[in-house]
Amino acid sequence: MVHKRFVSTLVAVMMVAALFVPFTARAQSLSGEMEIFSWWSGDEGPALEALIALYNSKYPDVEVINAAVTGGSGVNARAVLKTRMLGGDPPDTFQVHAGQELTGTWVVAERMEDLTFLFEEEGWFDTFPEGLIDLLSYEGGVYSVPVNIHRSNVMWYNPAKLAEWGIEAPATWDDFLAVCPTIQEAGVTPLVVGEAWTVNHLWESVALSVLGADGWNAFWAGELDPTGDEMQAVWNTFGSVLDCSNIAEDAASLSWQQATDRIIEGTAAFNVMGDWAAGYMVTTKGLVPGEGFGWQASPGTQGVFLMLSDSFGLPVGVANRDNVIEWLRLLGSVEGQDAFNPLKGSIPARIDADTGNADLYNAYSQSAAADWAMDTVVGSLVHGAAANERFGNDFNSVMEIFLASRDAAATTTALGVICIQSGACG
Repeated sequence: MVHKRFVSTLVAVMMVAALFVPFTARAQSLSGEMEIFSWWSGDEGPALEALIALYNSKYPDVEVINAAVTGGSGVNARAVLKTRMLGGDPPDTFQVHAGQELTGTWVVAERMEDLTFLFEEEGWFDTFPEGLIDLLSYEGGVYSVPVNIHRSNVMWYNPAKLAEWGIEAPATWDDFLAVCPTIQEAGVTPLVVGEAWTVNHLWESVALSVLGADGWNAFWAGELDPTGDEMQAVWNTFGSVLDCSNIAEDAASLSWQQATDRIIEGTAAFNVMGDWAAGYMVTTKGLVPGEGFGWQASPGTQGVFLMLSDSFGLPVGVANRDNVIEWLRLLGSVEGQDAFNPLKGSIPARIDADTGNADLYNAYSQSAAADWAMDTVVGSLVHGAAANERFGNDFNSVMEIFLASRDAAATTTALGVICIQSGACG
């Protein structure tokens, strides 16, 4: 007679073993290569490398090719990707911002696989926020897997230097303009900007402060005149802010990291940059949030979270499809998101992530997670959530018009034209 305890134990072991069969089978069957295309190189590389190491530990027979293209915000990478996609040579998977950057380009061109099956298998419709899934979706399909949430509208500063200069972080742009002369008298740049995309990045925070969340959304819905008084006020405010920056000096020669370095060194007072700057200051520079650097929502945007999300998709017809599917499965898992985000300065896209775990997430990340949970959320222009690629590219020309002329009326006229041509504004 077989003892009941033995039977129970045997059943339990068989059940546990059954759980591991799919993973073991996948691990044994996966081989070959997988090319991961992104713009995470240099100081942004460690977070991606942590994910690749985790993938390699699960699938050791897959050779991962890290095809990163240097350049902040993906400016250079997107140009290379466009050439490859149009030439019929897509990477196995590529980094893309959630929103119009993907759906308005390669999804509408039918170059991406629908990943609904993967979201259903992994239960992701319940673990990713509905609004984020909407950004990933087009005509009923879901086309990429988000690995994080970044915040665009953050103002960074050095607390010790502000105390030395006897100033506080400004709550509004009027407050910033009022303290600008004091900072200049100390021989310090009030606001540091860098290469062209970082100027656009600053613009969207200024625009959000002038328009508010409702006005920002109304612009993209076609309910706010791109040539009207409100938009002209955005450009006029932006011009005043730039007058207290290094835009006419050396901005064009600075990467976003070099601009951040000036905050750390105390040669500049403030910088508006996404919270990958937190990842840089913690992971590369070894600074402690709240001590080595401070932060707040960019002036006038308190209570609003200007978001973007990095994601990866599956191009149609790639040779290493099975390998990519397991990569995407890892990206969307708690394990994958916890490996990546603490190094990147971002927070997990999953709503069930343990962002309160101080062993993983530092003071900045915990504050961002709290804001994400309660703030009004709007999508970034510069980082692909709010507008399609054509508008984003043409906006560079609008910015050049403004920087050359400082004429808000002429600039908004040009803005109105690209709204019509791109179809991005409603």
